[in-house]
Amino acid sequence: MLVMVLALVYVLLRSRYGLGLTAMRDSETASESQGIAVRRTKLIVYLISAVGCGLAGALYFLNVLRISPDAAFGVNWSAYIIFIVVIGGIGTIEGPIIGTLLYFVLRQFLGDFGTWYLIILGSVAIITMVKFPYGLWGYVARRFDIQFFPVQRRIYFPSETPE
Repeated sequence: MLVMVLALVYVLLRSRYGLGLTAMRDSETASESQGIAVRRTKLIVYLISAVGCGLAGALYFLNVLRISPDAAFGVNWSAYIIFIVVIGGIGTIEGPIIGTLLYFVLRQFLGDFGTWYLIILGSVAIITMVKFPYGLWGYVARRFDIQFFPVQRRIYFPSETPE
């Protein structure tokens, strides 16, 4: 499922819908004036994300083998998701992957600390936000010019040659 979702996200962001999403992120009014169907594009993205969330929820509950409101709708879920995205890096495909790996490593090593576990996670998130405002992957990508999923578009002028 991970490979399928990564491929779908990459293809979506490299398509004309992805270009429309980028334009909508910058300015909905300007993108609509350029011919992008904002409502339709938003609907398509919401439907795709709903399918992805449904698949993730189904896999999670197959693993847990019990369904209850406290297992599915706890406040901690939101905190963990924000932690993962902030640590890894916002605005990239690689960032949440790195953030998820780091979260599971920290959860494995800090699971025995009880309530200190969440305090340590919060401290790591705050330190990361202060030291690395674009997340860990954002820092690595900018420092070493590495991108595994390049989705941005670049303009090359006729006098320049692409790398």
